[in-house]
Amino acid sequence: MCRQVHIGWIKARGMSTSTDASSTAGGLLHKIVAEAIGTFALVFVGCGAIVVNDLTAGSLGHVGVSAAFGLVIMTMIYATGHISGAHFNPAVTVAFALVGRLPWREVPAYIVGQLGAAIAGSGLLAIMLGLESGAGVTEPHMGLPAAILMEITLTFVLMFVITAVATDSRAEGAMAGLAIGATVAMAALFGGPVSGASMNPARSLGPAIVSGHLESIVIYILCPLAGASLGALVYVWLQRCQGRGGPGAGCC
Repeated sequence: MCRQVHIGWIKARGMSTSTDASSTAGGLLHKIVAEAIGTFALVFVGCGAIVVNDLTAGSLGHVGVSAAFGLVIMTMIYATGHISGAHFNPAVTVAFALVGRLPWREVPAYIVGQLGAAIAGSGLLAIMLGLESGAGVTEPHMGLPAAILMEITLTFVLMFVITAVATDSRAEGAMAGLAIGATVAMAALFGGPVSGASMNPARSLGPAIVSGHLESIVIYILCPLAGASLGALVYVWLQRCQGRGGPGAGCC
């Protein structure tokens, strides 16, 4: 595996070897704590922006809410990426394992940490601001078929970008957090009015559990998993098609 990477965040996303310190029980615990903190921040700030916007007659606006999601993702990637890889999303975790960038044995712990933190973030919002706005729950706004297609497509684009900056040494690694945060904000701007632009089972499951609105949760679990897996597989396929001796040389 390529060790010549731009920043620690990219290295953290690469699959560890059995002798890496990060693969020990203590190293895994550090990863899960970092994932939990990042996911908590994502839900608390992003979903909190939705709740505050609803409670203050649209003081933030759709653009403000979208910016909140993008900014919190960007900052938490730079804060925790070198520790855990900054997934904050079970769909991203599964997709990285699918393409060999994360050991499958670490996937359950990652997901437990992410889901627990999402519930905690939603719970704190409910305590602080009440449940009048559903703790930022995601729901289809323009029909189920449109929401399904939107979630799969948006998550595909997000994971394609993540895989590019995480696995290809030609990508500008120092800009990874900005690129991913911008993708999240862009997706929220465009897809929010259609499906809520979740792209993340943890981000949707936390508010759904806390608010009790579980009617649509299945699509916000399955669609991001499908889109993320496809996005990672397509980018890895593009890497491999170029070959190690050609333009793709140097890819991890």
